[in-house]
Amino acid sequence: MPVEEFVAGWISGAVGLVLGHPFDTVKVLGFFKGMSFPIASVALVNSVLFGVYSNTLLALTATSHQERRAQPPSYTNIFIAGCTGGLLQAYCLAPFDLIKVRLQNQTEPRMQIGSSTPRYRGPVHCAASILKEEGPQGLFRGSWALVLRDTPTLGMYFVTYEGLCRQYTPEGQNPSSATVLVAGGFAGIASWITATPFDVIKSRMQMDGLKGRKYGGMLDCMASSFRQEGIGVFFKGMTLNSARAFPVNAATFLSYEYLLRLWR
Repeated sequence: MPVEEFVAGWISGAVGLVLGHPFDTVKVLGFFKGMSFPIASVALVNSVLFGVYSNTLLALTATSHQERRAQPPSYTNIFIAGCTGGLLQAYCLAPFDLIKVRLQNQTEPRMQIGSSTPRYRGPVHCAASILKEEGPQGLFRGSWALVLRDTPTLGMYFVTYEGLCRQYTPEGQNPSSATVLVAGGFAGIASWITATPFDVIKSRMQMDGLKGRKYGGMLDCMASSFRQEGIGVFFKGMTLNSARAFPVNAATFLSYEYLLRLWR
C-alpha cells in the first residue's frame, strides 16, 4: 500500500486548516480559538481521506496517482473511492470534531452564571469530561450525521475535482497549478453545498448533552429544528462554508499534488 498519499494528505490538510480555521471558528464562535488541537487532528484525518481514496482507486483500477493522468479512471470509480475515504474519515474524525466544536463554543461561560472560567481546560480535559459525563458514546455524538455528511459529499468532491482538471488539461498531461487551484476550490464549494444540511444537524447533536439531552436522536433533531426554524435552518452557514471552502480546498489540492510530484 503506497504511503505517500497518506503523508501528502496529512501535510496538505495542515496547510488547508491554517487557511480555513478562522472561518470555521466564526461558524461556531470563538475566532482563532482551539488552533493547536485541529492542526494535529484534522491533518491526521485528511491523511486518512486522501490515503484511502488513492489506495481504493489503486485497488479498483490498478493505476497509481501518476498513471491516472494517462489512464483516467471512470467517474464511477472516483465516486466509490471518494465515498470510501469519506466513510472512514468520518469515523476517525467524529471524536476530534466533537472536541473541537465543544472547545470553540467556550466563548459562552458554562461553569456558572457570572463566571468566565471555561468548562474545559483543553482537549484532553474535554475528552475526559465527556467520557465521565456522557460515557464513551458521548465522543461519537453526531457521528451518524457526520457519516451521512461526508460519505456521498466526498465522493462528489473528488468527482468535481477530477472532472474540472480533465476539462482544462490536455490529455495525458498533469494539470497546471492554476487548474488545480480552481478545480480544488470549486470541488470544495460543491461538496459544502451538499454537506451543509447535515453539518447543521451534526453541530447541534454535538452540543446536545452539555445541559441535558434535548434531542432523542438525529431524526428528532432534524424534525425539531424544522418545526422551530423552518426549512432555512438546514442551510445556515452555507455562505460562510462556501467562502471557506474555496481557499482551503484550493490550497489543499495544490499542496497535495505538488508533494506527490516532488516525491516522484
